[in-house]
Amino acid sequence: MTTPQLTRNQSLVFDTLMKSEGPMSAYTILDRLRDHGFRAPLQVYRALEKLVEFGLVHRLESINAFVACSHPAQDCCRHGTVAFAICNSCGGVTEFHDHSIDHRLSDWAKAQQFKAEKTTIEIRGLCRQCN
Repeated sequence: MTTPQLTRNQSLVFDTLMKSEGPMSAYTILDRLRDHGFRAPLQVYRALEKLVEFGLVHRLESINAFVACSHPAQDCCRHGTVAFAICNSCGGVTEFHDHSIDHRLSDWAKAQQFKAEKTTIEIRGLCRQCN
């Protein structure tokens, strides 16, 4: 996958997420980027929307936050299910992929004549360090 040409705002948002030690809400990103001219949440949301579309960033639905993709060069969003383990204590997020889960979900979808467009799994619990 070739990295798309990013706008200034997209680059700033992506860089902020890459440097972050955990998931960030759009408002936290906005607060970090105020010195760079960001004034409104819409600026952040527009950048995030494109970054998600490009497969560089993931939205974690269960905590309404965003993380940079752990392996964007491998085009993770296009090879199947994206899965995340989210620690309820420290907030750490581990992104992973399991082909056997892909196959099971694909088999189910075929049997149900369901055309899946996107599959994301979020597992909430305690990580090794917090357990």
